[in-house]
Amino acid sequence: MGSTLVSEAFELNEGNTAWMLTSAAIVLMMTVPGLAFFYGGMVRSKSVLNMLMLNFIAVGTVGFVWVLYGYSMAFGPNTTGLGQFVSSPTTYFGLGGLTDDLSLLGFMGVPALVAVGFQATFAVITVALISGAIADRIKFGTWVAFTVVWVTLVYFPLAHMVWGGGFLSPVGKVAGWLSAPIDFAGGTVVHINAGIAGLALVLLLGKRKGWPREPIRPHNLPYTMLGAGLLWIGWFGFNAGSEGGADSVSGRAWVNTFVATCLAMLTWLIVEKIRDGHATSLGAASGIVAGLVAITPAAAAVDTYGAIAIGAIAGVVCALAVGLKFKFGYDDALDVVGVHLVGGLTGTLLIGLFATTNQGAWYPDGAKDGLFYGGGWTQLASQAVVALFAVVFSFVLTMVIGLVLKAITGLRLSEEDEVNGIDLAVHGETAYETLGGTRVLTEVN
Repeated sequence: MGSTLVSEAFELNEGNTAWMLTSAAIVLMMTVPGLAFFYGGMVRSKSVLNMLMLNFIAVGTVGFVWVLYGYSMAFGPNTTGLGQFVSSPTTYFGLGGLTDDLSLLGFMGVPALVAVGFQATFAVITVALISGAIADRIKFGTWVAFTVVWVTLVYFPLAHMVWGGGFLSPVGKVAGWLSAPIDFAGGTVVHINAGIAGLALVLLLGKRKGWPREPIRPHNLPYTMLGAGLLWIGWFGFNAGSEGGADSVSGRAWVNTFVATCLAMLTWLIVEKIRDGHATSLGAASGIVAGLVAITPAAAAVDTYGAIAIGAIAGVVCALAVGLKFKFGYDDALDVVGVHLVGGLTGTLLIGLFATTNQGAWYPDGAKDGLFYGGGWTQLASQAVVALFAVVFSFVLTMVIGLVLKAITGLRLSEEDEVNGIDLAVHGETAYETLGGTRVLTEVN
């Protein structure tokens, strides 16, 4: 988040509180229905309900453990021997003992429970993002278990390290030769984290039946376009809300989020037109998300020109990166690696070139201007170290979690269920009447 200090004397700021409640609501909308429909439109008609369910269930499981012990692990005090890596789950267990003056956003006049709710939506969408990489083939029960284990062992610690006062945080300990790393709204914690976790699970699960020999096309591109639009709207709460209040910094984050996304959509479509001869609706939707991902860590740390550059670069880089799965043979079903991992890395690293306080932009104490603004290479080095740490940390732990779950429950659906349709096999229903309707379950006396 933009700010990580703790208040000493809480004074309610109604304007900031209202903005944060609004931001929390629209960030939740990013997952359901935004991401659910963005992903749902890209899968085949026989598995759309399963894709929606993977997203909806993440809200339920992650939301529950977040208020139980997740907020405490991510944003509790560094009182344990591992305090630079994670806080104790018992300090604010069930949110007990958490007062407004101890809130993450207390110094902005935002009550503790509002901060809890806002950050809950970040944890939820990070887990949900992973589902796009593994579409069409993971066991539903295994996914449910994965959401709880992964958010506990990977997301909560990384959020603490980067935002909660851990060693990667601007208020934590940073190696003497580095500047304070910048991740305003989740380039490392959310996008790099989810993207590399998705890749780890893809490698464990293997390819979908028939991929890449058979074309696996989106079944409902209007769903995907609708989802992209909802994501774009919600992302203003995601980025501008990460300031913790309604001020000039949140305004800078809002404008940068808008213009970077415009450029990313345009440059993605230009790449498509040059490469394939067509500018597609799927390309427009994907370009929107690529721009949103890339500007997230830099949202308030660059000026208008930096935002334009980040968006334009991200559109090109991510449009090219989605083709890597065919070159290297990993079946990233809905381009989570190409958009979220690559986009997150792009935005995180470009901070090292474009970070500045010009035009109302922001960065924390200990950070430096980017290379193009006279700050030298130090900030770029800091961004690269943090990005690399996030990649290694998340990949290794996700592989371990995946291997353990594979041994206990198995990861992949049977080939028969995958071919015949996950929706009917797993959920006993289909999205469309032409696919066979709803399975009728009768009770045998």
